Amino acid sequence: MSVDPVKSIRDADFVFENMSVKIVANRNSPKIDLPGVKVGPFTEGKEYEVKYWIAAELKKAGIARIRMDEPLDLMILNKIHWKERVQASQRVTPLPEDFYPKLRRYLEELNEEAIKKPEYRNDYEKTRNLSDDITQMRLKKIVSLASSGRDQTGQILRSLTKEEKYVYDCLHKIISEWKTEILKPKGGDKT
Repeated sequence: MSVDPVKSIRDADFVFENMSVKIVANRNSPKIDLPGVKVGPFTEGKEYEVKYWIAAELKKAGIARIRMDEPLDLMILNKIHWKERVQASQRVTPLPEDFYPKLRRYLEELNEEAIKKPEYRNDYEKTRNLSDDITQMRLKKIVSLASSGRDQTGQILRSLTKEEKYVYDCLHKIISEWKTEILKPKGGDKT
């Protein structure tokens, strides 16, 4: 069995990069021709809807800012961390939609800020450590669920993100096959 969690993460990122997001124009801008896509023109203060990857480029150019419905910040991560810690080992807290793609981008932004302004390094480190704790706690629960010996209910699996569901499915398959082989009588099934 070929297990490629990076492919799962890339797939989730691809979907995220191509979802529509709202932007607000920071200034007037003429129509922009991108490879295969035309965007704009933009009027300062007006809201538009574009693919995330286009919004990120417009943000870099200072043309617009992204309006996320559920942006991540340290307060939200603290709340997720607290919920994850108080849950039982077989319970996984549902995460905001597109949590991991948003988390990667949030960490990247904080790191870029910390490079420009060293006083932000502490915020980046706090966020990085909190993110690592959340990921570690969830991964332990996923391993426990995958190795429990019974198929999980839809409710439990709905609490997993796409990336986590991929890890769960791979682990569950590997562990189930391993248990079958390890418990098989040496001479085969004689029943």
